[in-house]
Amino acid sequence: MTSRVVPYHCPYCGEEDLAPAERSEKVPGAAWWCASCLRTFVVTFVGIGIPEGVES
Repeated sequence: MTSRVVPYHCPYCGEEDLAPAERSEKVPGAAWWCASCLRTFVVTFVGIGIPEGVES
């Protein structure tokens, strides 16, 4: 199992021109860079199931 989630679209502009971002002082591991809108972002998995406080 890998710790990197692969996004297929940029969450900001929707383009598919993504690449893994190089780790640096400002960029944590597992970050992605969008060449279209020049944003760097991280995808974080929160969990599976219904969030606490939501009635089913």
